[in-house]
Amino acid sequence: MFTGIVTDVGEIVDLQPRAAGIRLRIANRYDPAGIDMGASIAHAGICLTVVDKGHLADGRGFIDVEASPETLAVTTMADWAVGGRINLERSLCLGQELGGHMVTGHVDGVAEIVSRVDEADMARFVFRAPRALARFIAQKGSVALNGTSLTVNEVDGDRFGVMMIPHTLAVTTWGAAKAGDRVNLEVDLMARYVARLAEAG
Repeated sequence: MFTGIVTDVGEIVDLQPRAAGIRLRIANRYDPAGIDMGASIAHAGICLTVVDKGHLADGRGFIDVEASPETLAVTTMADWAVGGRINLERSLCLGQELGGHMVTGHVDGVAEIVSRVDEADMARFVFRAPRALARFIAQKGSVALNGTSLTVNEVDGDRFGVMMIPHTLAVTTWGAAKAGDRVNLEVDLMARYVARLAEAG
């Protein structure tokens, strides 16, 4: 379980196709000694399991993770390449401050950035959600995009808007995001349960 509060931005330094899926090596600022083998870390909102860890020649820490064909099919991971930067978040610990909202790391689908308008030191984004997921997105509700917990400002059909504050733009990959980019989308868990209850009568 995660909160959508990004704690580091990692760099993809190696990507190896497997017979099924891929294996990635992600450089980061975490101390490898403090990461357990088998730990769950969110990579751009995708919960992945650590299968190796250590230090690179330049002194940076790294973690290795693997992804299945299913993960590649339903996320943006198939677009990733060496040199790419991704938002990282370690899993939530009991007693830790919950600063965002409850995020599972199970991506529901891929949204697209329709537009970005920079306003002073902030940026207003409009996204297009897959039609099947749009009904779970509500004004003033929460959504996780590329692993970042964000508040929805407005909704218009399958489009929704989000305002990014300077801090978010500075400490995540959102500073470089642009129209046309595809992003991992996880809808709010509570919205999904409410919709299911309504369907069940």
